[in-house]
Amino acid sequence: MTVLSSPTRNRAALRRSVVALLLACSLTVGAVACGGSNKSKGGSAASPGAATGTATGASPSPTSSFEKQKFAKTRFVANAGLAAGATYQWIIKPYKAGTFKKGAKGRKTALVKAGLAGVFTYNRLKAAVRNAQGDPALSKALAPLSSGIESLKNLGTKLRSGEAGTGEVDQFQNVINNVKDAGKKNGAEVKDQVPSTSQLGG
Repeated sequence: MTVLSSPTRNRAALRRSVVALLLACSLTVGAVACGGSNKSKGGSAASPGAATGTATGASPSPTSSFEKQKFAKTRFVANAGLAAGATYQWIIKPYKAGTFKKGAKGRKTALVKAGLAGVFTYNRLKAAVRNAQGDPALSKALAPLSSGIESLKNLGTKLRSGEAGTGEVDQFQNVINNVKDAGKKNGAEVKDQVPSTSQLGG
C-alpha cells in the first residue's frame, strides 16, 4: 500500500473542498433563480390588468349617439305635443265654435286663453326645434319650418285682442301640422297633449 506524502494529501483535500464549494454555490444560485422565476410569475398572475392593458377604473361612455338621439326625440315629442294640444284646445276649437265672435258667450275669457295659448305654442315649438338638434335627421326636417314657427311669435297678442281671423288660426294649424309630419317621418310621432291652465299661464 502506497502512503501519500503530506503535500499530496493537502492538494487532494484542497481539490475536494473547491469542488464541494462550487457545487454548493451552483445549488444556491439555482435555487435563487428558481425562486425569482416563481415570484415573477406570481406577480404577473396577481395583476391581470397589466397583462391585458385594461385600466381597472375605466368605464364605458354613459350615453351613446343612439341614446342621445332617442332622448332628443322624446323631448321634441313632449314639447311639440304641448304646442299642438294648446293650439287645438284654446285656438282652433273655440274659433270653430264661434266663441271669438263679438257678442258670443264667454268671448272675453276665450280670447285671453287664446292669447296665452298663442305665446305658449310659439315657445314650445321653439323648444321642440332646439330639442331636435340632438337628432340630425329630425333637425334637418324641421329646418324649413323655422320661418313658419317664427311667424307665430306675435299672433298671441292679436288673438287676445280679438283681431285674429281665419288666416291667423289657419296659420297656427298649418305650422302644427307641418311639425307633426316632420316628426312622424323621422320616428318622432307627435300627439296632442293639452297643457294645464297653470302651464299655459306660466
